[in-house]
Amino acid sequence: MEVAIAPEILSEESPIDRLKKWLASDDIQVEDIRRIATQVSEIELPSELINKLLRLLTSVNRQFGEAAFNASFDQIEKYIDVVTKLPWTNTSEDNLDIDRAHEILTSSHHGLESVKQRILEYIAILRLQKIAKEDPARAAILEDEQNQGHAAQSVLFFVGLPGIGKTSIAYSIAKAMNREFIRIPCGGMGSALQLRGEARTSAEAEPGQVIKGLLRAKTRNPVILLDEVDRTAEQARGQIMGVLLELLDPQQNFAFEDYYVDYPFNLSQVMFLASANNTGGISNAVLDRMELIKMPGYSDEEKIIIARDYLLPRQIKLTGMPADAVEFEPNVWTSITRPLGYDAGIRTMERTINSVVRKVALRMAEGRGDHFVITLDNIKEYMPDYL
Repeated sequence: MEVAIAPEILSEESPIDRLKKWLASDDIQVEDIRRIATQVSEIELPSELINKLLRLLTSVNRQFGEAAFNASFDQIEKYIDVVTKLPWTNTSEDNLDIDRAHEILTSSHHGLESVKQRILEYIAILRLQKIAKEDPARAAILEDEQNQGHAAQSVLFFVGLPGIGKTSIAYSIAKAMNREFIRIPCGGMGSALQLRGEARTSAEAEPGQVIKGLLRAKTRNPVILLDEVDRTAEQARGQIMGVLLELLDPQQNFAFEDYYVDYPFNLSQVMFLASANNTGGISNAVLDRMELIKMPGYSDEEKIIIARDYLLPRQIKLTGMPADAVEFEPNVWTSITRPLGYDAGIRTMERTINSVVRKVALRMAEGRGDHFVITLDNIKEYMPDYL
């Protein structure tokens, strides 16, 4: 008895070959369909996804002349634009130089030595893993462990009061490693669909924040900070925690499926970080996937050093003024450390410095001088209006 074999199996024609053959045919009825089909053919995509896109294109092509054609075409054009711009294969080259990372962390953050040490350890392990992959035997062992869902280290989870540098230290990690940085604000997030995306059948169909972040990064290995994961809306917290668990679990995130994209995307090369003011409201399962790193508040002495050596020079650079345009007398710093009472972070101090520099910039632009000295006698002229 003979077994019938499908023609496509006999021909062993690949999806990309079928797409190119369709492009070369006379079947395409609209030039815009040919344009986006060509766009698909020129990008390296998974074979199953090419099949999916080819089915969508041929379907909308058959609808030409019908009332629903324009709506269907617009939907498919938007979808293919998103899918083809995703970084399926594009990665940035990691810089895992420990000395460079230490220099960047030191130049951007005062103190926090234990936090910096843990970050350097994290980068060191990535460096050793990269070296191991150059040895076939060690690479096979490492890959086998990773395929079983074992991770050499957990997701770094920065916990501390507002304004102490959780977001900025995450950015410094990305800068040190030469990776793109994406921040996803979870504070006030009211639906898991904001992370997961809306299905294309929905009127508000769009990708979730993870996919949007990858589109901005244009690489599949950015640093993604899940910011303020403790402040999600209470009514949606359970579902949001479920998505966070999938993102942070190496046994699941290699096939993350956004509802809009509707096709698995491998997030295993993304470096996820998380931050929170405290651990309340975070599920135990999510906490179990992360390594809690406490970010201590700053003393008055530390805030003065940060304001003098980091905040003031940065604000002056941002205005375009000469580096010596603003000078604070040493005894001024202690008088502006607590303008609104004790603050564990540096945001109040940063606003104060920003106000001083703005007022100096105005006076300089008006031609009233090139060098301004801030003293206890004139500091009130430069302080924010609300103080």
